[in-house]
Amino acid sequence: MAVHDAMYILNGRWKISIIASLCFNTLRFTDLLREVEGISGKMLSRQLKNLEENQLVTRTVLNTQPVTVEYELTEYGHTLKEVIDSLAKWGHNHRKKITGKD
Repeated sequence: MAVHDAMYILNGRWKISIIASLCFNTLRFTDLLREVEGISGKMLSRQLKNLEENQLVTRTVLNTQPVTVEYELTEYGHTLKEVIDSLAKWGHNHRKKITGKD
């Protein structure tokens, strides 16, 4: 049941990549668009809104010209860092097992 709850929140192609990109830095929307290869602006916006609703990401609008919007992981969102690290380690080991390369 708990795995289903986690997968419900983290489902889809993009959320893990977005969270991984935000693990170490606060990023602007355009920076995230560059970091998460292949995602469209519309999809990024939708995914960020969902992550914000689930209290994993905060959105800050800065009073600049033009307006700047920054995204960062919440303290709660940072609890996923260990999960991301484990997935990255598993992915590295899997690639090595399948291809024989690091």
